[in-house]
Amino acid sequence: RRQKPSAPEHKRDLAAHGGALSMSHNDTRSFFNFSQLVLSAGHLKSPPVLKHSKITYFEVEILDVQSKKQICIVDKVPPSSTLLDVKHKFHKACPQWYPSRVGLQLERNGPYLKDSINIQSLAVSSIITLYFTDLGQQVGWTTFFLTEYTGPLLIYLLFYIRLSTIYDQVESTKNFRHPVVHLACFCHCLHYVRHLLETLFVHKFSGGHTPLKNMIKGCAFYWGFTSWIAYYINHPRYTPPSFGHKQVSFAALAFLMCEAGNHFINVALAHQNHSGSKACFPSPTYNPFTWLFLLVSCPNYTYEVGSWISFTVMTQTLPVGIFAFLMVIQMSLWAQKKHKVYLKRFYPEVRRKTAMIPIIF
Repeated sequence: RRQKPSAPEHKRDLAAHGGALSMSHNDTRSFFNFSQLVLSAGHLKSPPVLKHSKITYFEVEILDVQSKKQICIVDKVPPSSTLLDVKHKFHKACPQWYPSRVGLQLERNGPYLKDSINIQSLAVSSIITLYFTDLGQQVGWTTFFLTEYTGPLLIYLLFYIRLSTIYDQVESTKNFRHPVVHLACFCHCLHYVRHLLETLFVHKFSGGHTPLKNMIKGCAFYWGFTSWIAYYINHPRYTPPSFGHKQVSFAALAFLMCEAGNHFINVALAHQNHSGSKACFPSPTYNPFTWLFLLVSCPNYTYEVGSWISFTVMTQTLPVGIFAFLMVIQMSLWAQKKHKVYLKRFYPEVRRKTAMIPIIF
Protein backbone atom coordinates (compact mmCIF):
# COMPACT_ATOMS: atom_id res chain seq x y z
CA ARG A 1 0.00 0.00 0.00
CA ARG A 2 1.39 3.21 -1.06
CA GLN A 3 1.59 6.11 1.16
CA LYS A 4 1.20 9.51 -0.38
CA PRO A 5 3.84 11.89 0.68
CA SER A 6 2.92 14.91 2.54
CA ALA A 7 2.78 18.27 0.87
CA PRO A 8 6.03 19.68 2.15
CA GLU A 9 7.93 16.52 1.27
CA HIS A 10 6.39 16.51 -2.24
CA LYS A 11 7.53 20.04 -2.83
CA ARG A 12 11.06 19.20 -1.71
CA ASP A 13 11.20 16.24 -4.11
CA LEU A 14 9.98 18.36 -7.00
CA ALA A 15 12.52 21.04 -6.20
CA ALA A 16 15.34 18.53 -6.05
CA HIS A 17 14.29 16.87 -9.33
CA GLY A 18 14.00 20.23 -11.07
CA GLY A 19 17.42 21.29 -9.83
CA ALA A 20 18.98 18.08 -11.09
CA LEU A 21 17.36 18.55 -14.51
CA SER A 22 18.64 22.12 -14.76
CA MET A 23 22.17 21.09 -13.76
CA SER A 24 22.15 18.27 -16.33
CA HIS A 25 21.00 20.72 -19.01
CA ASN A 26 23.72 23.21 -18.13
CA ASP A 27 26.40 20.49 -18.25
CA THR A 28 25.21 19.42 -21.69
CA ARG A 29 25.38 22.96 -23.01
CA SER A 30 28.85 23.48 -21.56
CA PHE A 31 30.14 20.23 -23.12
CA PHE A 32 28.60 21.21 -26.46
CA ASN A 33 30.24 24.63 -26.39
CA PHE A 34 33.60 23.08 -25.48
CA SER A 35 33.32 20.57 -28.35
CA GLN A 36 32.57 23.36 -30.82
CA LEU A 37 35.59 25.26 -29.57
CA VAL A 38 37.88 22.25 -30.05
CA LEU A 39 36.52 21.54 -33.53
CA SER A 40 36.92 25.14 -34.64
CA ALA A 41 40.47 25.30 -33.31
CA GLY A 42 41.61 22.27 -35.31
CA HIS A 43 44.09 19.63 -34.19
CA LEU A 44 45.96 20.39 -31.07
CA LYS A 45 49.72 20.31 -31.74
CA SER A 46 52.52 20.23 -29.32
CA PRO A 47 54.91 23.19 -29.65
CA PRO A 48 57.90 22.44 -31.92
CA VAL A 49 61.11 21.48 -30.26
CA LEU A 50 63.85 23.94 -31.12
CA LYS A 51 67.04 22.22 -32.24
CA HIS A 52 70.16 24.12 -31.47
CA SER A 53 72.58 23.21 -34.31
CA LYS A 54 76.23 23.84 -33.60
CA ILE A 55 78.18 25.14 -36.64
CA THR A 56 81.93 24.72 -36.43
CA TYR A 57 83.79 27.70 -37.82
CA PHE A 58 87.40 27.58 -38.92
CA GLU A 59 90.22 30.02 -38.45
CA VAL A 60 92.64 30.38 -41.35
CA GLU A 61 96.11 31.54 -40.40
CA ILE A 62 98.01 33.00 -43.34
CA LEU A 63 101.80 33.08 -43.14
CA ASP A 64 104.40 34.54 -45.46
CA VAL A 65 106.04 31.76 -47.48
CA GLN A 66 109.53 33.24 -47.12
CA SER A 67 109.71 34.56 -43.56
CA LYS A 68 106.96 32.39 -42.03
CA LYS A 69 105.63 35.51 -40.31
CA GLN A 70 101.92 35.79 -39.71
CA ILE A 71 100.20 38.19 -42.12
CA CYS A 72 96.65 37.89 -40.82
CA ILE A 73 94.04 35.51 -39.43
CA VAL A 74 90.77 35.01 -41.28
CA ASP A 75 88.26 33.98 -38.61
CA LYS A 76 84.70 32.64 -38.68
CA VAL A 77 85.08 30.76 -41.95
CA PRO A 78 82.07 28.42 -42.53
CA PRO A 79 82.80 24.80 -43.52
CA SER A 80 81.06 25.29 -46.87
CA SER A 81 83.39 28.11 -47.91
CA THR A 82 85.85 27.72 -50.76
CA LEU A 83 89.39 28.96 -50.99
CA LEU A 84 88.18 31.84 -53.17
CA ASP A 85 85.97 33.02 -50.27
CA VAL A 86 89.03 32.98 -48.02
CA LYS A 87 90.94 35.04 -50.60
CA HIS A 88 88.16 37.65 -50.68
CA LYS A 89 88.23 37.94 -46.88
CA PHE A 90 92.01 38.15 -47.01
CA HIS A 91 91.68 40.95 -49.57
CA LYS A 92 89.42 42.88 -47.16
CA ALA A 93 92.06 42.59 -44.44
CA CYS A 94 94.94 43.38 -46.84
CA PRO A 95 93.57 45.49 -49.75
CA GLN A 96 96.92 45.64 -51.56
CA TRP A 97 96.57 41.97 -52.56
CA TYR A 98 93.50 41.26 -54.65
CA PRO A 99 92.33 37.61 -54.93
CA SER A 100 93.78 36.84 -58.36
CA ARG A 101 97.36 37.57 -57.27
CA VAL A 102 97.13 35.58 -54.02
CA GLY A 103 98.73 32.13 -54.09
CA LEU A 104 97.99 29.86 -51.12
CA GLN A 105 99.78 26.61 -50.28
CA LEU A 106 99.43 23.98 -47.58
CA GLU A 107 103.19 23.49 -47.55
CA ARG A 108 105.95 25.92 -48.42
CA ASN A 109 107.13 23.88 -51.41
CA GLY A 110 103.72 22.47 -52.30
CA PRO A 111 101.50 23.33 -55.26
CA TYR A 112 99.14 26.28 -55.26
CA LEU A 113 95.64 25.37 -54.14
CA LYS A 114 92.75 25.85 -56.55
CA ASP A 115 90.07 28.45 -55.81
CA SER A 116 87.29 25.86 -56.03
CA ILE A 117 88.64 23.62 -53.25
CA ASN A 118 86.45 23.35 -50.14
CA ILE A 119 88.02 24.70 -46.97
CA GLN A 120 86.70 21.79 -44.90
CA SER A 121 88.74 19.32 -46.97
CA LEU A 122 91.93 21.08 -45.81
CA ALA A 123 91.03 21.09 -42.12
CA VAL A 124 92.77 18.85 -39.63
CA SER A 125 91.70 20.99 -36.70
CA SER A 126 89.75 24.22 -36.25
CA ILE A 127 92.85 26.22 -37.23
CA ILE A 128 94.14 25.94 -40.83
CA THR A 129 97.59 27.26 -41.68
CA LEU A 130 98.24 28.40 -45.26
CA TYR A 131 101.33 29.95 -46.86
CA PHE A 132 100.92 33.09 -48.95
CA THR A 133 102.83 33.98 -52.12
CA ASP A 134 102.35 37.17 -54.10
CA LEU A 135 101.84 36.00 -57.70
CA GLY A 136 102.27 39.51 -59.10
CA GLN A 137 99.94 41.38 -61.42
CA GLN A 138 97.52 39.00 -63.14
CA VAL A 139 95.46 39.00 -66.34
CA GLY A 140 92.54 36.81 -67.37
CA TRP A 141 93.02 34.00 -69.88
CA THR A 142 90.62 35.60 -72.37
CA THR A 143 92.58 38.85 -72.28
CA PHE A 144 95.82 36.88 -72.58
CA PHE A 145 94.83 35.05 -75.78
CA LEU A 146 93.06 37.99 -77.40
CA THR A 147 96.12 40.18 -76.94
CA GLU A 148 98.51 37.45 -78.07
CA TYR A 149 96.60 36.68 -81.29
CA THR A 150 95.43 40.18 -82.28
CA GLY A 151 99.00 41.44 -82.62
CA PRO A 152 100.14 38.99 -85.35
CA LEU A 153 96.98 39.62 -87.34
CA LEU A 154 97.51 43.39 -87.48
CA ILE A 155 101.30 43.26 -87.82
CA TYR A 156 101.17 40.97 -90.86
CA LEU A 157 98.64 43.26 -92.58
CA LEU A 158 100.94 46.26 -92.05
CA PHE A 159 103.74 44.46 -93.89
CA TYR A 160 101.34 43.19 -96.56
CA ILE A 161 100.30 46.71 -97.62
CA ARG A 162 104.02 47.57 -97.89
CA LEU A 163 104.30 50.75 -95.90
CA SER A 164 106.83 53.25 -97.23
CA THR A 165 108.54 53.28 -93.84
CA ILE A 166 109.23 49.52 -94.14
CA TYR A 167 110.12 48.98 -97.81
CA ASP A 168 111.45 51.21 -100.54
CA GLN A 169 108.44 52.79 -102.18
CA VAL A 170 109.94 52.83 -105.70
CA GLU A 171 110.96 49.18 -105.54
CA SER A 172 107.56 48.18 -104.14
CA THR A 173 105.66 49.70 -107.06
CA LYS A 174 107.89 48.15 -109.73
CA ASN A 175 108.03 44.54 -108.59
CA PHE A 176 105.17 42.21 -109.37
CA ARG A 177 103.67 40.23 -106.48
CA HIS A 178 103.58 36.49 -106.89
CA PRO A 179 100.17 34.88 -106.14
CA VAL A 180 101.71 32.98 -103.23
CA VAL A 181 102.16 36.31 -101.42
CA HIS A 182 98.41 36.94 -101.46
CA LEU A 183 97.69 33.32 -100.55
CA ALA A 184 100.11 33.47 -97.62
CA CYS A 185 98.42 36.61 -96.31
CA PHE A 186 95.02 34.89 -96.54
CA CYS A 187 96.25 31.75 -94.73
CA HIS A 188 98.06 33.70 -92.01
CA CYS A 189 95.02 35.89 -91.30
CA LEU A 190 92.72 32.84 -91.37
CA HIS A 191 94.89 31.12 -88.76
CA TYR A 192 94.73 33.98 -86.25
CA VAL A 193 91.11 34.89 -86.93
CA ARG A 194 90.23 31.27 -86.11
CA HIS A 195 92.18 31.55 -82.85
CA LEU A 196 90.38 34.76 -81.91
CA LEU A 197 86.91 33.38 -82.67
CA GLU A 198 87.62 30.17 -80.76
CA THR A 199 88.82 32.20 -77.78
CA LEU A 200 85.54 34.10 -77.73
CA PHE A 201 83.04 31.38 -78.59
CA VAL A 202 84.58 27.88 -78.25
CA HIS A 203 87.13 27.65 -75.48
CA LYS A 204 85.82 27.48 -71.92
CA PHE A 205 88.07 29.09 -69.35
CA SER A 206 87.62 28.36 -65.67
CA GLY A 207 88.01 32.02 -64.73
CA GLY A 208 91.66 31.61 -63.75
CA HIS A 209 94.45 34.11 -64.24
CA THR A 210 98.04 34.11 -65.37
CA PRO A 211 100.90 36.49 -64.49
CA LEU A 212 101.24 39.56 -66.67
CA LYS A 213 104.86 38.66 -67.41
CA ASN A 214 103.68 35.49 -69.17
CA MET A 215 101.51 37.56 -71.51
CA ILE A 216 104.43 39.89 -72.22
CA LYS A 217 106.68 36.93 -73.10
CA GLY A 218 103.99 35.34 -75.29
CA CYS A 219 103.35 38.60 -77.14
CA ALA A 220 107.07 39.18 -77.66
CA PHE A 221 107.43 35.70 -79.16
CA TYR A 222 104.43 35.79 -81.51
CA TRP A 223 104.66 39.45 -82.46
CA GLY A 224 108.41 39.31 -83.04
CA PHE A 225 108.28 36.22 -85.24
CA THR A 226 105.30 37.60 -87.16
CA SER A 227 107.28 40.75 -87.99
CA TRP A 228 110.23 38.67 -89.18
CA ILE A 229 108.04 36.32 -91.25
CA ALA A 230 105.91 39.07 -92.78
CA TYR A 231 108.97 41.15 -93.69
CA TYR A 232 110.45 38.38 -95.86
CA ILE A 233 107.24 37.09 -97.47
CA ASN A 234 106.01 40.58 -98.44
CA HIS A 235 109.42 41.90 -99.47
CA PRO A 236 109.57 43.23 -103.07
CA ARG A 237 112.47 40.84 -103.81
CA TYR A 238 110.70 37.76 -102.45
CA THR A 239 111.22 34.71 -104.69
CA PRO A 240 108.45 32.07 -105.06
CA PRO A 241 108.90 28.37 -104.08
CA SER A 242 111.18 26.17 -106.14
CA PHE A 243 108.51 23.77 -107.44
CA GLY A 244 106.09 26.51 -108.35
CA HIS A 245 102.33 26.05 -108.50
CA LYS A 246 102.28 22.37 -107.47
CA GLN A 247 104.21 23.01 -104.27
CA VAL A 248 102.03 25.99 -103.36
CA SER A 249 98.76 24.18 -104.10
CA PHE A 250 99.68 21.03 -102.18
CA ALA A 251 100.89 22.99 -99.14
CA ALA A 252 97.86 25.31 -99.16
CA LEU A 253 95.48 22.32 -99.23
CA ALA A 254 97.34 20.69 -96.33
CA PHE A 255 97.23 23.99 -94.42
CA LEU A 256 93.44 24.32 -94.84
CA MET A 257 92.89 20.71 -93.77
CA CYS A 258 94.99 21.21 -90.63
CA GLU A 259 93.11 24.40 -89.80
CA ALA A 260 89.76 22.62 -90.18
CA GLY A 261 90.98 19.68 -88.10
CA ASN A 262 92.25 21.97 -85.35
CA HIS A 263 88.88 23.71 -85.18
CA PHE A 264 86.85 20.51 -85.00
CA ILE A 265 89.14 19.07 -82.31
CA ASN A 266 88.76 22.22 -80.20
CA VAL A 267 84.98 22.03 -80.56
CA ALA A 268 85.04 18.36 -79.53
CA LEU A 269 87.18 19.17 -76.47
CA ALA A 270 84.87 22.03 -75.48
CA HIS A 271 81.78 19.78 -75.65
CA GLN A 272 83.27 16.57 -74.33
CA ASN A 273 81.09 16.68 -71.17
CA HIS A 274 77.76 17.41 -72.87
CA SER A 275 76.50 13.92 -72.05
CA GLY A 276 77.02 14.52 -68.33
CA SER A 277 79.93 12.10 -67.96
CA LYS A 278 82.89 14.06 -66.67
CA ALA A 279 85.30 11.13 -66.48
CA CYS A 280 85.33 10.29 -70.17
CA PHE A 281 88.12 10.85 -72.68
CA PRO A 282 86.97 12.46 -75.98
CA SER A 283 86.18 9.83 -78.56
CA PRO A 284 86.07 10.11 -82.38
CA THR A 285 82.76 11.02 -83.99
CA TYR A 286 81.40 10.77 -87.52
CA ASN A 287 83.60 13.76 -88.39
CA PRO A 288 86.78 12.39 -90.08
CA PHE A 289 88.89 15.17 -88.55
CA THR A 290 88.24 13.74 -85.07
CA TRP A 291 89.50 10.26 -86.01
CA LEU A 292 92.98 11.36 -84.98
CA PHE A 293 91.82 10.73 -81.40
CA LEU A 294 92.39 7.03 -82.15
CA LEU A 295 96.14 7.56 -82.48
CA VAL A 296 97.13 10.53 -80.30
CA SER A 297 95.84 12.09 -77.11
CA CYS A 298 96.42 15.73 -78.17
CA PRO A 299 95.38 15.98 -81.85
CA ASN A 300 94.87 19.74 -81.61
CA TYR A 301 98.64 20.15 -81.21
CA THR A 302 99.19 17.77 -84.12
CA TYR A 303 97.04 19.92 -86.40
CA GLU A 304 98.69 23.13 -85.12
CA VAL A 305 102.14 21.83 -86.00
CA GLY A 306 100.84 20.59 -89.36
CA SER A 307 99.57 24.08 -90.18
CA TRP A 308 102.96 25.70 -89.65
CA ILE A 309 104.85 22.98 -91.51
CA SER A 310 102.46 23.43 -94.45
CA PHE A 311 102.90 27.20 -94.29
CA THR A 312 106.68 26.69 -94.39
CA VAL A 313 106.44 24.51 -97.50
CA MET A 314 104.03 26.94 -99.16
CA THR A 315 106.18 30.04 -98.66
CA GLN A 316 109.63 28.36 -98.61
CA THR A 317 110.97 30.99 -96.20
CA LEU A 318 113.64 30.48 -93.54
CA PRO A 319 111.94 32.53 -90.76
CA VAL A 320 108.77 30.44 -91.13
CA GLY A 321 110.84 27.24 -90.93
CA ILE A 322 112.53 28.38 -87.70
CA PHE A 323 109.18 29.35 -86.21
CA ALA A 324 107.66 25.99 -87.19
CA PHE A 325 110.62 24.16 -85.62
CA LEU A 326 110.18 26.04 -82.33
CA MET A 327 106.43 25.34 -82.42
CA VAL A 328 107.11 21.60 -82.81
CA ILE A 329 109.30 21.66 -79.69
CA GLN A 330 106.83 23.71 -77.65
CA MET A 331 103.77 21.72 -78.72
CA SER A 332 105.49 18.41 -78.02
CA LEU A 333 106.33 19.55 -74.48
CA TRP A 334 102.73 20.64 -73.84
CA ALA A 335 101.41 17.40 -75.36
CA GLN A 336 103.65 15.20 -73.20
CA LYS A 337 102.55 17.08 -70.09
CA LYS A 338 98.88 16.61 -70.95
CA HIS A 339 99.45 13.00 -71.95
CA LYS A 340 100.77 12.21 -68.46
CA VAL A 341 97.63 13.74 -66.94
CA TYR A 342 95.42 11.73 -69.31
CA LEU A 343 97.27 8.52 -68.38
CA LYS A 344 96.37 9.06 -64.72
CA ARG A 345 92.73 9.89 -65.39
CA PHE A 346 91.89 7.75 -68.45
CA TYR A 347 94.48 5.00 -68.46
CA PRO A 348 92.46 2.32 -70.36
CA GLU A 349 91.62 4.70 -73.23
CA VAL A 350 95.00 6.46 -73.51
CA ARG A 351 97.58 3.76 -72.76
CA ARG A 352 97.99 2.74 -76.44
CA LYS A 353 98.17 6.29 -77.78
CA THR A 354 101.08 8.68 -78.19
CA ALA A 355 101.11 12.30 -77.10
CA MET A 356 101.14 14.31 -80.34
CA ILE A 357 102.62 12.47 -83.34
CA PRO A 358 101.75 8.81 -84.00
CA ILE A 359 104.58 6.43 -83.01
CA ILE A 360 106.85 9.42 -82.18
CA PHE A 361 106.86 11.24 -78.78
